Amino acid sequence: MRLEGLASLVRVPLTIRRRGGRKLVVAPDGRASGAAATCTRADPALVKALARAHRWKRLLESGRYGSLAEQAAAGRIDRSYLGEMLRLTLLAPDIVEAVLDGRQPAEIDLPALLDPMPGSWDEQRILIAGVGCKLPAQGAESTGPAHHSSGFAIIK
Repeated sequence: MRLEGLASLVRVPLTIRRRGGRKLVVAPDGRASGAAATCTRADPALVKALARAHRWKRLLESGRYGSLAEQAAAGRIDRSYLGEMLRLTLLAPDIVEAVLDGRQPAEIDLPALLDPMPGSWDEQRILIAGVGCKLPAQGAESTGPAHHSSGFAIIK
């Protein structure tokens, strides 16, 4: 810090990242601005993808389309893209809720959620929580789910 006349100049090394169409300030230690490494606003791309995936699932389950190929052709989208997006409907409900509330770890974006995920909701929670924060010490007794700064509950 140095003084220039009556004004003070303070230099703080930080990075600005684009996330969901907005800018996020990242401190030198890699954490997002604020007390926890979580975002405060839902990522529009994630919300839109989740909404589309659930809509497409409802259309399939209602019988409107007999197959993924038929639905993809009707929607003029690639069949493999449709199948990939439908995997989002297999996420644990609390993970979906956290994404909709904007409480997912900053590292969790649409490409991360489209990566192959475990089928078990407990394993999904561990995987997602492990990205944004440390897991509690193993062997610690708990009367219920452990909650992390990411907002996800880990069932032991």
